[in-house]
Formats: sequence, C-alpha cells, structure tokens
Amino acid sequence: MRTRLTTARRWVVKVGSSLLTADGRGLDHAIIGRWSEQMAALVTAGREVVLVSSGSIAEGVVRLGLSERPTRVHELQAAAAVGQSGLIRAWEAGFERHARLTAQILLTHDDLADRRRYLNARATLATLLRHGVLPIVNENDTVTTDEIRLGDNDTLGALVANLVEADVLVLLTDQAGLFERDPRLDPDAKLLERANASDPAVRALAGPSGTTLGSGGMGTKVLAAERAADSGTTTVIADGREPNVLGRLAEGQPIGTMLTSERQPTDARKRWLGGQLRARGRLVLDAGACRVLRERGSSLLAVGVTGCEGSFGRGELVACVDFTGAEIARGLVNYGAADVRRVLGQPSERFSALLGYASEPELVHRDNLIVHRP
Repeated sequence: MRTRLTTARRWVVKVGSSLLTADGRGLDHAIIGRWSEQMAALVTAGREVVLVSSGSIAEGVVRLGLSERPTRVHELQAAAAVGQSGLIRAWEAGFERHARLTAQILLTHDDLADRRRYLNARATLATLLRHGVLPIVNENDTVTTDEIRLGDNDTLGALVANLVEADVLVLLTDQAGLFERDPRLDPDAKLLERANASDPAVRALAGPSGTTLGSGGMGTKVLAAERAADSGTTTVIADGREPNVLGRLAEGQPIGTMLTSERQPTDARKRWLGGQLRARGRLVLDAGACRVLRERGSSLLAVGVTGCEGSFGRGELVACVDFTGAEIARGLVNYGAADVRRVLGQPSERFSALLGYASEPELVHRDNLIVHRP
C-alpha cells in the first residue's frame, strides 16, 4: 500500500501525447472523456488537481493536414496555435460533463524565470484551486523557440509541482514505468515499484523516447521526479492505459514506479532558482570555493573565482562550475560580467578601488544561491 498517495491532497497530473491521440489521427475525444472522468472523481473525493496536457502540436498536425510532425520552429508554432484551441475545447467538454470548471494556463520559460511573473503564476493557480477550478497547463509553444523553451511537458509538470507545492506528480505515459533494464531488449526485465529520485543510478536506467508524437522519454521523467523532489513531491510514472489508473493510485495500489527522495525539501525561493533552466553565464571556481559552497553553504566571493564566461547583467542567473566544467551551484549574480572579470580572485575590500563602487561584498549571496547536492 502506498500510503503517501492515499493521503496526498494536491495532485499534478501530466498526460502525454501518445495517450490523447488516436494512432496519430489527432485527439481522441473518447479517451479525453475518460481522463476527465478520472480527474473529476479525484476532485469530488476532496483532491486538488492541476492537469499538464500534451497534445496541442499533435492535434495541430492533423488539423493542418501534415503528414508528420514538423521540425522547423515556425511550423511547430503554427501547429501548436491551431491545435491548442482544439485541445482546450476537448478538455473543457470532457470536464463539463462532470460539472467541473476549467482554466487554461499557458506558460513559458520566461514566466518561470522572472521572479515576479513566477509569483503571479503561483498566486493565480492557488486562487483557481481555492475556487474548485481545474487548471489545464501547457507550454506556450506558439511564442517559444528552442533557445527559450522548457523542453518537454515532463519538465513542465515538475516545475508546476514545485510552483503549487504538490503532494504528488503523476507522469502518465505509454510504458508501465521504470524497469531495471530496457524491456525492449530484455523481456524479463523487472519493473521497479519504488526508487530514489536522487540516485544517479536510477537516472542511468532511463532510456530514450520510443514515440514520434512526444518529445520526452523515460530520462526526462526521471529528471522531472528529481526536480519535483525539491518541494517534497512524490512522483509516479505509470501506464496511462491501465483502467482507472488515477483512482487506483489514489487508493494506494502499486501501479507503475513511485520515485521519492530522502533529502529535505528546499524553500520556495531556492526552488524557484533551481527551476530556472538556462544560465546567462558561468563562473569558474577554484577548489576552495567549491568546498566552501558545498560544506558551509556560504556566499560566493570573488577571491575564489578564477574565470568568467558569457555576457550577463546584475541580477541574472549564472552557473558556478569547477575546473572540469561540472556545475556545482547556480545563483543570481550581484555584478555584471564586465565587472566580475575585473575583480576575479580579488578580496571584497578591493572592489571600490577596482570598480569605483562596491554594491555588495559577494558575487552571489547565499540567499540567491542554490548548491547542487553531490
């Protein structure tokens, strides 16, 4: 019995494209109706549900009469624009049959990277849930590009789970869960019923996607589970084709793979920092600075920085890496790139002489720094 799921109140449910489409012929409204029934039943039972839905591009491909999913950015954006209206209409119709009100939420990376917009999104979602509305979240593919997109809806599901501080994230796919070996190569491979989301060995088990309509494979799901663990969220990877899979999970039945973590959840601001996917630059740290950050949780001082890469301004996100290039932390920098290069390896007392001013003694204050756990 998975007691964590029986008591979980706030759920984020991500449904993949392969579970919403009829063999590549666009959205399957009958299937969407069944999903709506399951989620409406959770809400009736006192749960709060946020839905992260794929399917807009798959629906757009069919509506535009394309033979396959496009690869060019503008064609993908056009397909998303055409398909998104059909996707939200299908979900709205499905939930209306159960007297459930829905709301469409389209997010971009910039919405989650900007602190004010992040907080606004969190407040909006909390308000919708308080009013009994079921939010339907998707990435705003119409305006995003490869350089600024979140990447896949598994990642979006994890970021939304952190945003709303969900108790459980359910990643529904067309696979039974995470196996000890690739079941396509080894039919005798066993399904892992439970695993540690923070274990590097677990990530190594995940393989690439086997579908053409989706963009995320098992690897993205494991990474999403690790990201969701930052807010103490339990993740379940399960086969969405299982009958009444959500209701049975809520009863604690052992379906799919449950991924948990023993590490302590991070606070809200640190989760926001950890959720930012793209740094504007990199600071190369010496061994002493790496050790201090990891062992003491201290602020980053210029004296321990040996290199500065990229172009960034004050308050932007930078990655902190060791001499091998491995990222050990990331945070919001107090000085622009040009000024950072002028104070590399220098004590804070020399900032005024070198820069003509000194706003803060740290390059990155510990309150604006998140250190990756080894």
